[in-house]
Amino acid sequence: MGILSNIFAKIFPNAKAEEAGRAASAPSYTPGHTPDGAAAAPAAPVAMAEVDVEALLDDMASKNPQKLNWKTSIVDLMKLLDLDSSIGERKALAKELGYTGDTADSASMNIWLHRQVMNKLAANGGKVPADLKD
Repeated sequence: MGILSNIFAKIFPNAKAEEAGRAASAPSYTPGHTPDGAAAAPAAPVAMAEVDVEALLDDMASKNPQKLNWKTSIVDLMKLLDLDSSIGERKALAKELGYTGDTADSASMNIWLHRQVMNKLAANGGKVPADLKD
């Protein structure tokens, strides 16, 4: 499992349960066909409930003994989610997300990483404040 997947798992904890629920309720016959062989309409995809990322992370931050600024810092975001925030992990996340800049310039990389993570959260069902994404 990649680092971004670990971030998603912390923010969207019910995603796997919802996927399992959809799989369990799937028909046991060939999709697109009824048991008697007649064509059937494809099932509509089940949308995941939108997660208010800001509210969730603000709540987590209020309960954390450290003062973490998750809104601007990828390091603090990862710490808040109880993930390894070391430079090695951030470089691995940068590689995973396709960063083409100089990973030795950790300040620029970190800013880019934070923005990309917020964009990915928003693209996958997260309600993210507009100023935190592209």
